[in-house]
Amino acid sequence: MSSTIQSYKKNYQTHDHYDAIIIGSGMGSLTTAAFLAKEGQRVLVLERHYTAGGFTHIFKRRGYEWDVGIHYIGEVQRPNSIIKKLFDYISDSALQWADIGEVYDRIVIGDKHYDFVKGTANFKAKMLEYFPDEGEAIENYVNLVFASNKTSKNFFIEKTLPPLLSKVSGGFMRRPFLKHAKQTTYEVLRGLTDNEELIKVLTGQYGDYGLPPKQSSFAMHASVARHYFSGGSFPIGGSSQIVESIAPVLAKTDSTILISAEVEEVVVENNTAVGVRMSDGNTFRADKVVSGAGIHVSYKKLLPKASIEKHRLVEQLQKVKPSVAHACLYVGLKGSPEALQMPKTNYWIYPAEGDHDSCVQRFVDDINTEFPVVYISFPAAKDPDWNNRYPNKSTVDIITLLPYEAVAKWADTRWKKRGEDYDTFKETIAQRLLEQLYRVQPQMKGAVDYYELSTPITTQHFVNYEQGEIYGLDHSPQRFQQKFLRPHTPIKNFYLTGQDIVTAGVGAALFSGVITAAAMTRKNLLEKVLKSEIV
Repeated sequence: MSSTIQSYKKNYQTHDHYDAIIIGSGMGSLTTAAFLAKEGQRVLVLERHYTAGGFTHIFKRRGYEWDVGIHYIGEVQRPNSIIKKLFDYISDSALQWADIGEVYDRIVIGDKHYDFVKGTANFKAKMLEYFPDEGEAIENYVNLVFASNKTSKNFFIEKTLPPLLSKVSGGFMRRPFLKHAKQTTYEVLRGLTDNEELIKVLTGQYGDYGLPPKQSSFAMHASVARHYFSGGSFPIGGSSQIVESIAPVLAKTDSTILISAEVEEVVVENNTAVGVRMSDGNTFRADKVVSGAGIHVSYKKLLPKASIEKHRLVEQLQKVKPSVAHACLYVGLKGSPEALQMPKTNYWIYPAEGDHDSCVQRFVDDINTEFPVVYISFPAAKDPDWNNRYPNKSTVDIITLLPYEAVAKWADTRWKKRGEDYDTFKETIAQRLLEQLYRVQPQMKGAVDYYELSTPITTQHFVNYEQGEIYGLDHSPQRFQQKFLRPHTPIKNFYLTGQDIVTAGVGAALFSGVITAAAMTRKNLLEKVLKSEIV
């Protein structure tokens, strides 16, 4: 563990005052901290759990290691991409990436499969092979994806503006993006083609943001689709390298990440955030406080009751909904990725019959029916350093949607001690997911050495989201029309960061950190990054 990452329980010697305190250590929080540190500020990052990184953290069990939230990242193989430059900036170029190959996603529908290949021209050509009569629709679809993304920059930069300036020019900056965001993904695609199979394939990554096509905002869909047109990559050494590469950047300004450090409440005086009170009663003071814990937790649990009522914050939250919850089966296998013929390509497996929305609804109504989506990732194959750390072993992640209601009755039980009924429920889901793995990778049957299932209440326990949601707020057209989803809050010097103020995913949370730091410093930090030469 880096010397910059320390345990609060081990009597860490804190400073009397910080320039900023950041609650949570996810991608948004880490990015905000790194940017502030690069501006010379002393920052304290507080993580309630025993490991830092949020959805970028890893865990180890029985001699295996799994990445919890990172399965692939787009754009980082392009040296001039904004995301690559941002990762280089916050890690001083210490974070390295491995290309996962020509086919980054394989969409499996019944007995058919459709490959998403890197390179926009290659992607269009491959789709045309599958759907030779849909050339115009495919071309128009790709053009719309780019058009939507082109409008997103001003929409998100507007979030950095002070409230008064936002009232003056915000509408102009937001309007072009909202033209795309207000439409559902299905509405847009149905306007291009009546081929339901093509629509089902093109929306085959909806699990990356959680909402099926008839519910999701097209702007969200377009963001994910564009993000991967140049292929996917994986952090060399695993996703733990993200926090490990950012920690030394923080150390340069005597900034620290504290683990096992639970914040009880933000201290507010005269409508101004001045610090935080810890669960043990200790208080840290700072000029500014940032929450990366998600807007629901921030507005319902972290602020004093008087502040919540004064600014009617709960009323704002009624305008947005939590995103989907999920189950993830972490599988350990005997044998190297090479010996197991393990692919780097991600698999998205869907039922043969029905569109995505009807399949989801059918499963929500009865979780014993066919899974609406199963996503399989092969992190051991993606990481070139894996065999150095874990010779003759491999890991697989298998994910599906799982409603919080399916496990809600165990929510008040303790982690790892939830009872026999819960364990039986998990085992049933686990076996069903293993069947999906063996269906597409039959050679792995017999190699499974260990597996462990996480459910929405596992996510609730570790990430502190109310219903174990994986993507914070859902990405519906309604969500993008809420102006309060921004770094500034009604409480002076209290800010928000993380995916709730941008969109789902690690790349978006990374960008949220830039937005929050820019709002706090009132500097154009994005321009600074784009002009910087990072050694």
